[in-house]
Amino acid sequence: MRIAVCEDDAMECGQFMDALRGWDPTRSAEVFSDGASLLQAAKVSPPFSIAFLDIYLPKENGMDVAATLREISPETELVFVTTSREHAVEAYSLSALHYLVKPVTTEGIREAFRRLAHQNIRQRSILTLAVGRSSHTVYQDEIVCLQSVNHAVEISLTDGRTLKVWTPLNELEKKLNETFLKINRGTLVNMEHIEQLGFHVCILRNGTRLSVSGRESAPARTAYSDFLFSRLSERTWPEQGVGPWAWISFCATRPVF
Repeated sequence: MRIAVCEDDAMECGQFMDALRGWDPTRSAEVFSDGASLLQAAKVSPPFSIAFLDIYLPKENGMDVAATLREISPETELVFVTTSREHAVEAYSLSALHYLVKPVTTEGIREAFRRLAHQNIRQRSILTLAVGRSSHTVYQDEIVCLQSVNHAVEISLTDGRTLKVWTPLNELEKKLNETFLKINRGTLVNMEHIEQLGFHVCILRNGTRLSVSGRESAPARTAYSDFLFSRLSERTWPEQGVGPWAWISFCATRPVF
């Protein structure tokens, strides 16, 4: 297992390593003082299993480093280490595994690796599609949305590709897991890729805007709130009294029409 630590402060880095050894004395980590060197090392195989990133780096934004690391090594789990909860919602948008507040403790390290172990045993759902005369299998978490277009269904993927299939949308819906949400008669979206959901429009993280029908608006918003709560409840919130509903409420206050 490759473990990365990106921390520019030598004292805080030492505290982190003490906490890591407190969890498991046999573990070691590759330490980087800046994001550029971390990203360069991430290109080497095997990939990092987990990367602990300080959000506040002297000449870099840790969130930007994390976003680039996601592109280079999507299999690397991210744990943000910071003195503030200011970036918690942004951390969620990058699918961070955990969010630790300094000083890092052995208990915090233990929780991060517990989540990593849980993540590794989760089986990724797949979807087998008939594309032309051949079969094509994709992971469901790579699907952004499905739309009925001229009697076909166009399936948008996270890598920018679009697959066109002739299987009816209602038949595909039966094969999808619970992360998919119907926002109108001809559109299903993966809730993992929703940026904002309003009464009449759904904005995806890739910038796509999709209409939400009046009939589906109320049940879709309820289902999405339940989804956010279930996801955010799995995370640790650094300050007492700040929980998942607070962040859901915060996101819901942003105007989307």
